[in-house]
Amino acid sequence: MLQLTKEDVFACLHKVIDPELGIDIVKLGLIYNVEVIEEDHKPVVKILMTLTTPGCPLAGVFDRMVKDSLYGLPDLNPDQDVRLNLTFDPPWVPDMMDEEAKAELGF
Repeated sequence: MLQLTKEDVFACLHKVIDPELGIDIVKLGLIYNVEVIEEDHKPVVKILMTLTTPGCPLAGVFDRMVKDSLYGLPDLNPDQDVRLNLTFDPPWVPDMMDEEAKAELGF
């Protein structure tokens, strides 16, 4: 039975700060889905996320930042057991941010 939960993953993802906006990627609404499954008796984390724009210059950086945030979770090797998928469907819009992020950015 897996000890790792979706909530554990989200807690870590709150530590990933968008370098341009200074707000975490969860509050920005960039995380569309998190799934924790078991494969070969170990946890695998599937993350579906987007970026604020398809041409975001930091696209390559986010993969490393997300995986780095998950180090230390039980039985998880982020380099092998995290599958990060980027999507732009649906495209991100400012309404996807939580109220705190909107207030911080003046929306």
